[in-house]
Amino acid sequence: MHGSATGWRRLTALGAVVVLAAAACGTSGSSGGKTVSVIGTWGGDEEKAFLAMVKPWEDSTGNKVKYTGTRDINAVLTTGVASGVLPDLAGLPGPGQMAEYAAAGALKPLDGVLDLAKYKSETASALVDLGTVDGKVVGVFIKAAVKGLIWYNPSLRDYSSDAPATWDDLKAAATANQGNAGAIWCVGLESGSASGWPGTDWVEDFVLRQAGPDFYNAWWQGKQAWTSPEIKAAFQAFGDVIASSAGGANTVLTTAFQEGGDGLFTNPPQCEFHHQASFITGLGKFKGAVAGTDYNFFPFPDINPAYTGAVEGAGDLFGMFNDTEAAKSLMKYLVTAEAQDIWVKLGGALSANKNATSYPDDIAKRSAELLSTAKIFVFDASDLMPSAMNAAFWTAVVDYTKDPSKLDAILVSLDAVQKDAYAQ
Repeated sequence: MHGSATGWRRLTALGAVVVLAAAACGTSGSSGGKTVSVIGTWGGDEEKAFLAMVKPWEDSTGNKVKYTGTRDINAVLTTGVASGVLPDLAGLPGPGQMAEYAAAGALKPLDGVLDLAKYKSETASALVDLGTVDGKVVGVFIKAAVKGLIWYNPSLRDYSSDAPATWDDLKAAATANQGNAGAIWCVGLESGSASGWPGTDWVEDFVLRQAGPDFYNAWWQGKQAWTSPEIKAAFQAFGDVIASSAGGANTVLTTAFQEGGDGLFTNPPQCEFHHQASFITGLGKFKGAVAGTDYNFFPFPDINPAYTGAVEGAGDLFGMFNDTEAAKSLMKYLVTAEAQDIWVKLGGALSANKNATSYPDDIAKRSAELLSTAKIFVFDASDLMPSAMNAAFWTAVVDYTKDPSKLDAILVSLDAVQKDAYAQ
């Protein structure tokens, strides 16, 4: 799951139909050009960045992009796949759901749309593979992110020359350097109908660094029980974070994820650290702060030395549901360095295209380097899970945060969802 603006509410099935109908309406623009309907999760500044990204394409083709934002993209697209009423292009919830839409015959292959050789040479092979189903490219990454970065305010303690190398080092440093900070962590889990997803990133980071990439990949593939000791240990490690967070569980559950790190910037600071993906720099109080002066980051520290240098990434996938000439033209444009550089320059996004390099500051550059040089790279596990499993994981994080004593029952219920969600 990725960054989006606040204010989106859960959609009913009827609401999903309304969004689809609005997005699908009209195919010819006022000036004789064509209109391409697009649905995505972006609102606020992210929506503005996407519209800035497509403007050169609009100007050069005379076509128009009609964008509709929704926070409940899963419901909208699932409804659309069932009814056949779909936008031309859409942001996809993740590779797991993308594979479901492709299996249903709703997504159009892009092999004949993109210059495939060029696309593959410019895009990290892990991301190309994630957009491929049955040997055909059906999804492309518009932008990417590094997950699990630890953000801090250098005015409290500057870690730029001695970042904690291990999780134990981080805990020791947090105790030694707390100063007047109210707590060790700031956490925000609220995200409308997707509430809980920032906690799934925490659990994923612990699974990756405690149990390793093979276990991690088997887990999202549905081949490891949620009740396994490795998953339980990851949830418990996340529980320790909540126990040492500003305001405790109630604050964590009601704080919007975009504002989750705002406590770094208060005086005195509410917390020492915030765990979030690279896109946080475009959200909340980060947006108005100065990179490197007001905030900085270090990578998530190692836990098991066997998995040193592991990185979790994510990204915003795009797919095509209607293969009109205008939709194909826009899709071809969106994967270019020229298009992706526009969002990169605005901040808060990393490009999936290696040739887009207009990062606004050193912090963005370092994030991009982490993504491209990772020794061990995995993709966001919840985004790879089937829709029902993904949603249950979000809910489980919320339920566990409310009452950690129920962990065993929560994991048993996730095993039950897993049994159904992966049944073919």
